[in-house]
Amino acid sequence: MDPTDFDLVTSHLEEESRTREHLREAINVYEKKVRAMIGVLNKIHSDPNPNLLITVRPLLQNTHVDLAAFAALVKPNEYWRVKDMWARPLQQAVFVSALCEWLTSGTLITMTETSIQLGIQKDWADRLVLATEDYLHGVITLINELSRLAVNSVTMGVYDMPSKISLFVKDLHAGFSMLNLKNDSLRRRFDSIKYDVKRIEEVVYDISLRQLGRSSNEEATPTHANLDGEGAPNLAPAI
Repeated sequence: MDPTDFDLVTSHLEEESRTREHLREAINVYEKKVRAMIGVLNKIHSDPNPNLLITVRPLLQNTHVDLAAFAALVKPNEYWRVKDMWARPLQQAVFVSALCEWLTSGTLITMTETSIQLGIQKDWADRLVLATEDYLHGVITLINELSRLAVNSVTMGVYDMPSKISLFVKDLHAGFSMLNLKNDSLRRRFDSIKYDVKRIEEVVYDISLRQLGRSSNEEATPTHANLDGEGAPNLAPAI
């Protein structure tokens, strides 16, 4: 091998190493802010009337600059080479956005709306995008969190909350069942949803048995998330 070629390869590797280090620094800043938002949202499990969205939404807006800094470091057409570096914090950010939407409207945020809330620009298409699997991972985390909220809402005396959560989660579970998921981490996480559904059903049953909540014929019709007619929620990404 010609020494000049060897020096060129060495220089390229060093440059790539420096770029990855800068990417790690940028994503670490982003991840810390996402964890801070999740910490704030955790208060829904202890306060029946938390005024959290006023706090969380500005924090979510503040993360846009960090994601932009990360996107600026990614070279064009190298999205898949570095995707794994930000996948986990981006999934957590999707969860934050989805939980805020559910607390506001009781519906599931779409993939397009999530990208907008996270500050992902269309002209980043070759550098940073919200992948479908990252969106779905965030939605599954939402289901996990709502399962926990169903239990804690009873201890807070909010007895109609579990029924609302049950209807919403069952719709999502039906939607996921329509997807052809491969045997990977997303598939394994989907398989765990049935335990969340069972846990929520047990809470609803106990409430009904003890006559703590409204009777089934008095329940309000739920606001379903992204329904196609009367079917399951549409989990396909909105284009």
